[in-house]
Amino acid sequence: MTFLGTLRHWPCRRLWARVPRPNPVGSGGKAGAEATPCRGAHADSSLSAGVEVDLGRLEGADAGIVEVLMCRQRARNSLGKVFVSQMREVVAHLHGDGAVRVVVFRSLVPGVFCAGADLKERAKMTNSEAEHLVHGLRSLMTEIAVLPMPTVAAVDGFALGGGLELALACDLRTAASTAQMGLIEATRGLLPGAGGSQRLPRLVGFAVAKEMIFTGQRVTGERALQLGLVNRVAEQNEAGDAAYREALQLARQILPQAPIALRMVKEAISRGVEVDIDTGMAIEGMCYAKVRWPNLGCRGPHVSVLF
Repeated sequence: MTFLGTLRHWPCRRLWARVPRPNPVGSGGKAGAEATPCRGAHADSSLSAGVEVDLGRLEGADAGIVEVLMCRQRARNSLGKVFVSQMREVVAHLHGDGAVRVVVFRSLVPGVFCAGADLKERAKMTNSEAEHLVHGLRSLMTEIAVLPMPTVAAVDGFALGGGLELALACDLRTAASTAQMGLIEATRGLLPGAGGSQRLPRLVGFAVAKEMIFTGQRVTGERALQLGLVNRVAEQNEAGDAAYREALQLARQILPQAPIALRMVKEAISRGVEVDIDTGMAIEGMCYAKVRWPNLGCRGPHVSVLF
């Protein structure tokens, strides 16, 4: 694993050092994938708060998998100004990196994926500043949702409010059985403002989504799987990274597939669900036309057109 950036203070690195790395497929139990330097999203930064969001690139058998590492430890990955700014910078980097094949969003803070809004920070804002922040969060989630490559959120703890909205912006979600997820804004006199009121109903249906939002209900990983909120669930382990390990296995299953095919099927599905079936079929046809010989049937690195 390598990290993007050259800051002196590395909360991500200190936390990462304590997290065991699952072995790549075919490693025979040997050490994890080798890593090479990445171009830094924060290479010229001198943020006094340190790095709260970073990128790690896997190599060897896992080359092409990139991890978005959330490590705002003291504030449980809450969506403060610095966190959001760095996440936006990281996502912009992903949009422009043709070597990225699959992205895994994970937390390096034990017991939490993302705790949602930074309420202490928001309490100090004017109404105008708070509105600007929410608008920025909404656009950030859209930027994550339209990443051209498949994305997986590994929910190993609490994902509440904006934290669940971040997971909802990803294509796929894995969760630990003990994870807690919910859009709890109504319990604070608010409503989901970063896409939750739109993306949750598309996953679990209108009635279930309304119940969850109206009541501020939290669901476990097991219940989330039953509702269709997550794709896979795993019993939490002593290391506290069961969802991450499941997400990594899922990413490894995606990795060998033809990148252009994955990109086009993501576009066809994402655009198609917003329109009527006939228009959706036309979108599928346009996407299919972009997967041409000799790319058709090719897999992985043999495909001539990459992201």
